Amino acid sequence: MRSRSELRSVDEHRRVVAGLITARPAVSVAIADALGLVLAEDVTAPLSLPGFDNSAMDGYAVLTEDIATAGADTPVRLPVAEDIPAGRTDIPTLAPGTAHRIMTGAPLPTGATTIVPVESTDGGVDTVTIRESKRPGQHIRRAGEDVTAGTTVLQAGQVVTPAALGLAAALGLRELVVIPRQRVLVVSTGTELVTAGTPLQPGQIYESNGAMLAAAVRDAGGEVVASPMTGDDVDAFRQTLHDHVGNADLILTTGGVSAGAYEVVKDALGQGGESTVEFVKVAMQPGMPQGAGSVDGTPAVTLPGNPVSALVSFEVFVRPALRAAMGLSDVERPRRTATLTEDLTSPRGKRQFRRGVFDPADDTVTGYGPPASHHLRWLASANCLLELDEDTAEVAAGSRVQVWDLR
Repeated sequence: MRSRSELRSVDEHRRVVAGLITARPAVSVAIADALGLVLAEDVTAPLSLPGFDNSAMDGYAVLTEDIATAGADTPVRLPVAEDIPAGRTDIPTLAPGTAHRIMTGAPLPTGATTIVPVESTDGGVDTVTIRESKRPGQHIRRAGEDVTAGTTVLQAGQVVTPAALGLAAALGLRELVVIPRQRVLVVSTGTELVTAGTPLQPGQIYESNGAMLAAAVRDAGGEVVASPMTGDDVDAFRQTLHDHVGNADLILTTGGVSAGAYEVVKDALGQGGESTVEFVKVAMQPGMPQGAGSVDGTPAVTLPGNPVSALVSFEVFVRPALRAAMGLSDVERPRRTATLTEDLTSPRGKRQFRRGVFDPADDTVTGYGPPASHHLRWLASANCLLELDEDTAEVAAGSRVQVWDLR
């Protein structure tokens, strides 16, 4: 055991992990696959929107002067010379003294100066009775009034949203250049682990870290390439890495990093060769045993095996580094301060992350459940982490404390 003075600080380990996880080169992807990714390049409009003058209403295209006297008591009747549905590609010319029946989005006939909505008419097909005058240009969408060809419409660094995809599609774009997702291999270790649906034998537990961390990776915006589990066999563990590491940008393991006799991750990755993983103790609770480095050139972060320690460690070290590498702007969980509703204690010399319930209505936070790292139930129902710094041993009710908002 190292002395407390030899423990690595939380902030230092965050820097180490952040330095390992770097952005992948930008790629072009189909717009349907770009949702949630970050643009690597500006998007310039190849055409204008709308691309042509068109009607904003179902109604009649007319000359403004032909309906200048129209009113409820002085209706104007005009022959309907053309029908113009949306999608018509030949654009007719409007003769004075006539009307063209037109649908929303249909091209404006040459010469027309206004649109009369069908609600202001009798809806006639051969002859239309118009009961309301209109201003020039009313209910007409002009070419380029939304987007002018050659302008930047989406900027590098912008997250691709459904609206951004709609704009790209409207501009006729098939692909966008984006920062791709981080591909993560999640490996759970432990001979005691079995898959759900298998009858438990004495000493066995159902594997949960893989499912939990795979979900956390996806929630952070990453992609899970595989989430296998292995026993405490060094050769089997190494083979599992070998089978999947070529498709991964990050190896994320849980378990096998403490000080016991069967620490498979330390035994497999701490013996030199192509592994440069450094195993350290970080001044935090939960989650003191940690590791970071690379395996066959692929970044690797090794997390402790207790489920609360694993997920808290992911939140503190891995999630922000993953999101930063994908160019996402909201890298960190929102930090808030809230009034503590109870007295709490914390081990001096370690930064403690306690499960909590934050109530934004009255700006308070309450510790939730025991601090031990196997109490997963309490983390599942918590909505925040309470952060108590290394110099804190006791915190009195009524104190203002920092909260990581997990909502």
